[in-house]
Amino acid sequence: MSVKDDFPPLGTRRFGAVNWLGMWTLYVKEVRRFVKVITQTVAAPVITTLLFLAVFALALGKLRPDVQGVPFTEFIAPGLIMMAILQNAFANTSSSILISKVQGNIVDILMPPLSPGELNVGIAMAGVTRGILVGVVTAIGMMVFVDLAPVHIWAVIFYAVGASLMLSLLGMLGGIWSEKFDHLQAVTNFIITPLAFLSGTFYSVKQLPPETLPFVTSNPFFYLIDGFRYGMTGHADGDIQTGVIVTIVLNVVLWIISDYVLRRGYRIKA
Repeated sequence: MSVKDDFPPLGTRRFGAVNWLGMWTLYVKEVRRFVKVITQTVAAPVITTLLFLAVFALALGKLRPDVQGVPFTEFIAPGLIMMAILQNAFANTSSSILISKVQGNIVDILMPPLSPGELNVGIAMAGVTRGILVGVVTAIGMMVFVDLAPVHIWAVIFYAVGASLMLSLLGMLGGIWSEKFDHLQAVTNFIITPLAFLSGTFYSVKQLPPETLPFVTSNPFFYLIDGFRYGMTGHADGDIQTGVIVTIVLNVVLWIISDYVLRRGYRIKA
């Protein structure tokens, strides 16, 4: 056997079409990153969400009538769970990338033999994992106070995973675009949080004036929260089929954009 047979041509990958081991290692590394500070990354948002539920239940629970046959606390509980999923999936990927850029160790994920697509999968799936974990723990905590019994399991799973993936990808783009923590905080404060709060988390959009409905239905978070609430309670303010299509289309578009940005090395390669 010649020396040329022992060493493949320069630039040839030795891992086949997909570097499964490298992608899995990156995913585990990202998961361990937030698990090491689980009090901050999981426990804190769960407690915050439960406090939201307690405040609304104590202040308005007995004063508010049922929302189309659904008790008020049971109506807002799925919205609060979804809001926690959205915020934490976004925070995981955005903080991971921005911290790596600020500390100068972004090279640790750029140097290994991982393609942009594999980087996309490893980082995004870690964000999905944190979002789902926070959602599950929050739901378990709420079951002590609210009767939560999923009506449509497929919708609960689809929207939980779809929302986590969507915000993970948005977090990646936000982390890549941001050059300092002020930039990322601006994205959170002026885009993510308003979209979450104005998407029917605490109220039925059918109570809003008709002229505001076009603005509500143009908010993708509305479909995520409404679809998840449909899965938990059987009640929906919007069209579930439209929500499924919007969720799939946006995830595909965001995946393509994030893959393109990683391939170009925008703001992550010198």
